[in-house]
Amino acid sequence: PLRYIAKLRELVKHEAEKNKSQWKTMGPAKVAVPSPNDFLQKRSKEPKIAPKKKERDCKKLLPPVPPRTYHPVIRIKKNFINKNAVAVIKGEPKKPRHFCVDTRQGDKYLLEPSGLFPKYIKKKNYGVIPKYVTRRNEEMKREEEEYQASVLEQLKTKAMKILSEEERTNILKALKKNWEEINNAYQGLPILADTMYKRMHKEELELKLKQLEHDIAAIEKHKRVYIANV
Repeated sequence: PLRYIAKLRELVKHEAEKNKSQWKTMGPAKVAVPSPNDFLQKRSKEPKIAPKKKERDCKKLLPPVPPRTYHPVIRIKKNFINKNAVAVIKGEPKKPRHFCVDTRQGDKYLLEPSGLFPKYIKKKNYGVIPKYVTRRNEEMKREEEEYQASVLEQLKTKAMKILSEEERTNILKALKKNWEEINNAYQGLPILADTMYKRMHKEELELKLKQLEHDIAAIEKHKRVYIANV
């Protein structure tokens, strides 16, 4: 049978030849050979100097002729000698600089930057309190006032309240009524306390009666009674 021949065989060969890089085939790459007429001449590789400008080109660089309406600015010549003389006459005389001599050989130094000359006293803002200090003092004063106000508010809330005469009499009546009820209960106890419960109940009633008697005596003794807001 005949051999199989692919239809794209020629196209594949062309693509393979096209994609081959140089020096990867057998032998060197095919490079164009230079022509014998293009031989290396003397001083052909030296840098070439730019051609000289012609006279016409130089004339083009000159400024154009001004029009007839052009009026040049006339500069007035100043007399610097007279100007300097007037400045010296009207100017303030130069003040002598203060020096301080501290050695026998006459070594001297300027007095102003030495710290011995009181130049800071002559400042305009000398003795004036800085703004940040006044602002800080105001903030501290405001905080102190707020703290004092909060303390007074707390003291007012925790301050003692005085009882009115009506409230005092009502409390006194209630205490006496309570004392009578507990006293009746105490009088109704049996004479013989032979059990633990009876003894404890008797002691409890005695303590209540004693406390009520103390409270009644304190209220009757003092006409003004103060109560703290806890």
